[in-house]
Amino acid sequence: MILSLRVKVAALEEDVRKLLQEASEYQNVSQQLEKELKDVKDCEQQMKPKRLKVLSDLLISVSKAERQEARMKVRQDSLRLGNVGIMRAGTVISETWEDGQAIKDLNAHLAIHVIIVSPGDIRELFASFCLTFIVHGINQLIEDKSDVNDAEAGVQEEDLIIQDEIFKSRLASIKREEETFMRERDRYEIEKGRLIREMKRIRDEDGSRFNNFQILNHRYALLNLLGKGGFSEVYKAFDLLEHRYVACKLHGLNAQWSEDKKQSYIRHAIREYNIHKTLVHHHIVRLWDIFEIDQNTFCTVLEYCSGKDLDAVLKATPVLPEKEARIIIVQIFQGLVYLNKRTQKIIHYDLKPGNVLFDELGVAKVTDFGLSKIVEDDVGSRGMELTSQGAGTYWYLPPECFELSKTPFISSKVDVWSAGILLYQMLFGRRPFGHDQTQERILREDTIINARKVEFPSRPAVSNEAKDFIRRCLTYNQLERPDVLAIAQDPYLIYTKK
Repeated sequence: MILSLRVKVAALEEDVRKLLQEASEYQNVSQQLEKELKDVKDCEQQMKPKRLKVLSDLLISVSKAERQEARMKVRQDSLRLGNVGIMRAGTVISETWEDGQAIKDLNAHLAIHVIIVSPGDIRELFASFCLTFIVHGINQLIEDKSDVNDAEAGVQEEDLIIQDEIFKSRLASIKREEETFMRERDRYEIEKGRLIREMKRIRDEDGSRFNNFQILNHRYALLNLLGKGGFSEVYKAFDLLEHRYVACKLHGLNAQWSEDKKQSYIRHAIREYNIHKTLVHHHIVRLWDIFEIDQNTFCTVLEYCSGKDLDAVLKATPVLPEKEARIIIVQIFQGLVYLNKRTQKIIHYDLKPGNVLFDELGVAKVTDFGLSKIVEDDVGSRGMELTSQGAGTYWYLPPECFELSKTPFISSKVDVWSAGILLYQMLFGRRPFGHDQTQERILREDTIINARKVEFPSRPAVSNEAKDFIRRCLTYNQLERPDVLAIAQDPYLIYTKK
């Protein structure tokens, strides 16, 4: 039995020895793997700058080609549509538009061939023609000294009718020609507006200190300028870490500003960032990041929308089909509903065509929360006090925002009014109130204060449902106007299966 135990112990010792040997081998393998993994990570760290360099170089090459193509197209379009020239009047130098050859040719056609005749002129011209024909006939009778029998009189009457039809046919042809030329001129005007905007963008890009393809914050590769306004420039950029296109909004502080004004601007921007960064919705542009560039410049990084904004869409096509306008306003209201179902509700306060962007799929997204208001929990049914009177885009603000005798109270009903203006503009190609007025004139003449009733043109044809919806949005009395959550239940905003 002792022998048997010794044999078992020896076997166990052998098993332990083997296990220890295997453990040692595993440890060696593990150490080797850790070493190899560290080498791989070190290699990745060494290769990362090279990969980023290759990627950024490729992006720069593409962007340079896009810049060259854009400038070449502007030069070609300038020959056809026109260019900006310099006009000198004494010591004053100003810019003036000089039409290109295509527009000059069109205007020449309009001046020479197109005759615009009013109904009164038509009657007068036809009467003159008849008188001339009759006088000619009488003179012919006198010269021939012969009587005109009934048959000849019938022939002359028939000739008169034929000449009348020829005249009417020619007049109709002239009017068709005129309409063709006018449509062509309208098309040229749209192309001209697009060309002027592209010229401005290129000029702003050439004058920007960020036009040399910088990489900001070791991450964002600036590409081409998208637009400039106020104190900011917006560049298309590429996020080298997340591998996606973004829009970098570069905020520049005026070096001449006082420190107090600079700090006020920064506080305003940080407030906008703190509001915007929490918003996650497919109809609201995302805000990804914010960082400082230098003492007078900082950057906010936004979701990139490759489509146009609504302002550019309406400049190219002033009147949209109702079906298209409706789906756009539905998407805007979906974003507004999200803002008003949050714990802290938000009033956008600056809804306008330039603040509605479209992505590559045509999805509408609301952006720019620079004037937005956070509605505190203790705000009553009257809404919150408006402490920033004078700000905003006046064509799209409701009457209560222009109250001067006392501090106005506002709510999401401000955004309802603005959305109603947007829908009206998309459907009819103009704003319902103060369309041709400047902001200064709107204030001076109390245009919005007096906007008690919305009028609808007879053309283009628009459904009664759309008109009723717009009337509800543009209810003058703030107390009677529905808020965002109430009007979101309107049948016009709800799509059902048919």
